[in-house]
Amino acid sequence: SMKFKPRIHDNRNGLDYVLTDHYYLPALRLPEDRRPIGRWGRLHSKYLKTSRPVLYQALLLSGKLYPILADLDEQAAERCRLIVQQRQAEGITEELKAADPVRRVQTMNSIRSRAEEIIQAEMIYV
Repeated sequence: SMKFKPRIHDNRNGLDYVLTDHYYLPALRLPEDRRPIGRWGRLHSKYLKTSRPVLYQALLLSGKLYPILADLDEQAAERCRLIVQQRQAEGITEELKAADPVRRVQTMNSIRSRAEEIIQAEMIYV
């Protein structure tokens, strides 16, 4: 029986191929992206996998999924921070800080959860 090499190189196109179930498939090098995909990236990944499986597979196979998720996570976190900052400036006065710490914490939590809803609607579930 013929012995097949586990890996071959094609000089014409510069690609390496790996033997898989009697077929040689291109050995695709995924881009090195070591950034974490984070909470927002994970949410978006889950959404794509369930609601847009064709797009999810295409991104995964092209090696673009992780860089996209990492970018999205950074952008969403930054946008969330800005929304919270802006709403704090509008909503929390120095008097409230001094007068009612419990109410201040409740207001902060409400501002944060509203900001997260905005992020999910604008950036995650789209």
